[in-house]
Amino acid sequence: MTLQNSSDAKIEVIRQPQQLPCSYINVKGEEVQITEEMIQQACSELEQWLVKPARQG
Repeated sequence: MTLQNSSDAKIEVIRQPQQLPCSYINVKGEEVQITEEMIQQACSELEQWLVKPARQG
């Protein structure tokens, strides 16, 4: 798989049981648990910023 065709590839997702909750401290000093929805949203936003390489050939 290369960067050029990685967005077309099907990737199997294997979900592991969550061991411990993950969290971060926000600017107000509050502990906020990181959810799968938050991670999915961040990944979606990141994909919008990705620049696909020019086709070689």
